[in-house]
Amino acid sequence: MVFGYRKKAEMVDAADALAGRPARPFKLSGRHAVSGHSIFAPYPEGMEQAIFGLGCFWGAERLLWNQPGVHVTSVGYAGGFTPNPTYEEVCTGQTGHAEVVHVVFDPKVISYEALLKIFFEAHDPTQGMRQGNDVGTQYRSLIQTFDQVQAETARSTMAAFDKALAEAGHERVTTTIEPAGEYWYAEEDHQQYLHKVPWGYCGLAGTGVTCPTGLIAAA
Repeated sequence: MVFGYRKKAEMVDAADALAGRPARPFKLSGRHAVSGHSIFAPYPEGMEQAIFGLGCFWGAERLLWNQPGVHVTSVGYAGGFTPNPTYEEVCTGQTGHAEVVHVVFDPKVISYEALLKIFFEAHDPTQGMRQGNDVGTQYRSLIQTFDQVQAETARSTMAAFDKALAEAGHERVTTTIEPAGEYWYAEEDHQQYLHKVPWGYCGLAGTGVTCPTGLIAAA
């Protein structure tokens, strides 16, 4: 039990990751079950993208699709090595991927900084390779950025929240910030899961600490 716990919480090396496959092993409708919008590009003009990993992606996606200004969301796998992974493979910890939510949003309605505030307050970003009882590298806290402005905003917001957490007696933030790479859509059953299964599991649990905002305007 202890050995398995430890292995799931250690990032796999690229050389040891599962091989995956050249093509997606399942089909997707491409239609968001709540909004009806397409989860695939191209997106409407003026939209921007964000990728967040904050534990189990079921509850995280519901939180984000309910935000004003969010055009569409989907769930998938990012930050790993295995091409076209399945959910079962990701859960082994041998693909290197995190469960993430891909967000397409209108920056005129909701800013990237506002999304970061939601992200940081909705989970505990100090737990390393876990969220509560969900243990494994797929549950790590992760931000993938699409440009330099997003990267700088994410770093500034994380630093401010790290300070706020420390003042409240919490550990240091372990969130990883990295450029967006290959995003692999999860299976149809996982897309908008808590709309399809309203009584399903949601593991979101924040720290109760408020994430500072207005950092960019004040810089």
